[in-house]
Amino acid sequence: MQLRKISFNLVAFLSCFLFLAAVSSPTMAQGPAAISATTIPESELIQPADLAKTLTSGSPKPLVLQVGPKVFFQEARITGSKYGGAGSSAQGLQLLEKTVLGMPKDQYIVLYCGCCPWNRCPNVGPAFARLRELGYTNVKVLYLANNFGDDWVRKGYPQEH
Repeated sequence: MQLRKISFNLVAFLSCFLFLAAVSSPTMAQGPAAISATTIPESELIQPADLAKTLTSGSPKPLVLQVGPKVFFQEARITGSKYGGAGSSAQGLQLLEKTVLGMPKDQYIVLYCGCCPWNRCPNVGPAFARLRELGYTNVKVLYLANNFGDDWVRKGYPQEH
């Protein structure tokens, strides 16, 4: 378990570092990653404890999409979630579009990443904006203040590996 924790934290650090290096270049700064997680209205956020409760209750479950680095999804993910593509890349947003293609516009969708602290996440902002552009009206974003490991895994919320 300790090795998994170290591995997860190292991958999170490296992903954030590579993202920050990429967006500091003028060509990348204008792309999808320029939309910050901090631009998502607070009313569109869902707290980890609330999502965990929804997932373990008898109520209808949202479509939960991980929109961060695929290596994180492969390491650990919210139980029942699907990989939706990294929101910071054009290819990731295309995968996100394919994932929701044909779903009702009022489908309850929860996006999450958790690659790094909320104010530096390059993925949830662009993914949220893209789903809104496509007309999806019931989209929430899981607020992970620090990262997925700290704010979901270590709290014992539903996860699979």
